[in-house]
Amino acid sequence: MEPSHPLARGPVASPPHSVDAFVKEFLRELNYGQGVPLSRSSLNDQYLALARTVRGYLTARWLETARKRRSHTERAVGYLSAEYLLGRQLDNALLATDLTQIAEDALHACGIELDALRQVEVEPGLGNGGLGRLAACFIDSMATMGAPCIGYGLRYEYGIFKQTFVDGRQIEIPDNWLSMGDPWEIAHPEMEVPVHFGGHTERYVDEAGRDRVKWIHGWDVLGIRYNYMVPGYQNGVVNTLRLWRARATRAFDLDIFNAGDYAQAVRSQTFAENISKVLYPEDSTPQGKELRLQQQYFFVACSLYDFIKHTQPTDFDVRDLPERIIFQLNDTHPVIAIPELMRLLVDDYGLEWEDAWGITRQCFAYTCHTLLPEALEVWPVSLMERLLPRHMEIIYRINEGFLDEVREAYPGDELRVRRMSIIGDHPERSVRMAHLATVASVKVNGVAELHSQLLRDKVLNDFAELWPDKFTNVTNGVTPRRFVRQANPYLSKLITDTIGVGWVANLDRLEELEVYAEDEDFREKFRAVKAANKERITRVLQRRDGIALPEGHLLDVMVKRLHEYKRQSLKLLHIVTLYDGIISGRLDPASVTPRTVVFGAKAAPGYRMAKETIYLINSAATVINADPRVEGRLFMAFPANYNVTLAERLIPAADLSEQISLAGKEASGTGNMKFALNGALTIGTDDGANVEIRRLVGDDNFFLFGMDEPQVAELQARGYRPADYYETNENLRSAINLIASGHFTGGDRDAAGLFVGDLLSNDAFLALADYQSYMDAQARVEAYYADQEAWTKSAILNVARSGYFSSDRSMRDYIDRIWHVKTGV
Repeated sequence: MEPSHPLARGPVASPPHSVDAFVKEFLRELNYGQGVPLSRSSLNDQYLALARTVRGYLTARWLETARKRRSHTERAVGYLSAEYLLGRQLDNALLATDLTQIAEDALHACGIELDALRQVEVEPGLGNGGLGRLAACFIDSMATMGAPCIGYGLRYEYGIFKQTFVDGRQIEIPDNWLSMGDPWEIAHPEMEVPVHFGGHTERYVDEAGRDRVKWIHGWDVLGIRYNYMVPGYQNGVVNTLRLWRARATRAFDLDIFNAGDYAQAVRSQTFAENISKVLYPEDSTPQGKELRLQQQYFFVACSLYDFIKHTQPTDFDVRDLPERIIFQLNDTHPVIAIPELMRLLVDDYGLEWEDAWGITRQCFAYTCHTLLPEALEVWPVSLMERLLPRHMEIIYRINEGFLDEVREAYPGDELRVRRMSIIGDHPERSVRMAHLATVASVKVNGVAELHSQLLRDKVLNDFAELWPDKFTNVTNGVTPRRFVRQANPYLSKLITDTIGVGWVANLDRLEELEVYAEDEDFREKFRAVKAANKERITRVLQRRDGIALPEGHLLDVMVKRLHEYKRQSLKLLHIVTLYDGIISGRLDPASVTPRTVVFGAKAAPGYRMAKETIYLINSAATVINADPRVEGRLFMAFPANYNVTLAERLIPAADLSEQISLAGKEASGTGNMKFALNGALTIGTDDGANVEIRRLVGDDNFFLFGMDEPQVAELQARGYRPADYYETNENLRSAINLIASGHFTGGDRDAAGLFVGDLLSNDAFLALADYQSYMDAQARVEAYYADQEAWTKSAILNVARSGYFSSDRSMRDYIDRIWHVKTGV
């Protein structure tokens, strides 16, 4: 993909071969870019100058990559994602360009420490959880493999929110990540894209006598593009991530301003810019839902227009589009791109419907990331007709043709027709975006073996029966550059010292570590690495949050989005059971393995139960950490605003990885992979990618508990009564009673009422049913951790056997099974 305009100041032609050359470029950026001498510069000045210096070296490679790609007409991947959880960019860019040591030495020569500048960088607020982090891993791997790819998304002015705690409760404040500027983005305001909304359609006859439709727009905005460079690992390839910001077509009305109505004068600007204002606006209101749909259409409309108009030759024939691009739909958020491409081909380029539909069905592939019905987006027909009237007409026609196929394949089965229709009737007429994506895509994939099987058998089973060859699996992966090499330098050095270089771009080579699990000297070095990582996270949390972690504890970590199916509630019940056992005298404190439990999670602003769970975890931590009866045995920490930067420090330090979702609910997970790759043992259900992790690392190196998916389905079918488990399990009953008594909430029983009441009367994700199995597994954890030699062997084997979970392998699977693009170009 071609970056349209290079920097005004030309890029450095090649990486520097000396510290002196880097110093020269850095001081140039500081003096002429920031306009300050070194002696008067702030840390932010220095950081911005360093970032732009490194960006200069990346830019040379970016332009060279574009030049080579222009000389080919190879098919590319257009990765459409509403989120990219990139993390900090500086270290990744230094690693990709092999400049880390040179930059460190150059800064030291200037009296600056690289670590001090690292702390200045703010994470881009472009993603929230696993979906966005996966997209970031994937574009990293595509660049490292030399696959032609352009990522498309939204440039949110604010992230989802910055999380703080007040009296234990989550408070959301704006994540103003752009307040100090972002040196990694390159704006191209001249490459604007018009995007239309509202209005109505009109029929007309064109010059050739054909019936056509014209969309008479109600209002317009402009898409302004920002490029981020995505470097491959030390291979000279730099791909592009292109993000869109919304701007009004007429931002300021001088006449209204001069009349004194200042707010009205900028109303159109405010209205337009709301589209790219915040990641995932709270959508429990009709206005929030409409804004969310505006966001989704805006970024895909910009992206499709950009690819066809700005990255292809002026004489490009859109009939050749399938030879040039495959758009990967990262979940349902970008699915509106399907009718948008049909609109472009039929209305703007004048193709016949059948030709346009044939092209469209070759240009998209769909990744489904969920098994939860509520996560499969649907949009009210009334909203679609008002906001995108032409697209709603196109969806109706797509559905009409598709249902004819269904009736032909299954004559007389009108119930099946209704189930498969893109338009659903209950509880209101809505567009089922997952159905639309499945109908129009070349392939549909799940993201772990179990998830893909359940997708075929349960979620989209009618479609899988109609098109069995359309469905495939691509198990997720994580980039080893960020989550091993960058996040865990101590372990990385040990691996390189042991098996040599090259493993960072070929993670299968970790298998060579397996024999060293039996090497006493290697085990001792491995334990030293884990100890060093624990010391590092202790320093980080003390500085960042004022949390003083105790020494010598098993570090038990549960970090993920706060959702009931992920069952942070079950983890809380485990902690309360240990605490209750000690203070009641049922447990001898000396028999309890010293354990620190660290949580990290955000709850969606409108998700009340998730926010109540956060409050109870924080309340329990306050009481437990202050109780001398459990001192030295049990400690809890919940640092606010968990993000990629904190993950890079916490995950390498963990001993135990909590992956305890109800079987059949987690699509894959990638945190589970990061923990295993960094030498943590997993306690988990047979859910998502846990199934594959357990198979690869071995049952002896994984703590399995709980029901499997068929057992869950059977229990739910028979009728689940959570109160039965409460009544028959003394430890469970005592733990819940302690919470309900107000022990952790200052004597306020009502403060825990919603949490306890839901567990006993509803418990939608069967935490109480899996409780005893989970407690038994935790007892096995404690017994095993007591034998540090055995535990270390298992931790080493987790690292050695987890190379499969590289996102490079995921990309190879996508390329072989779905995209069919060339690498190394």
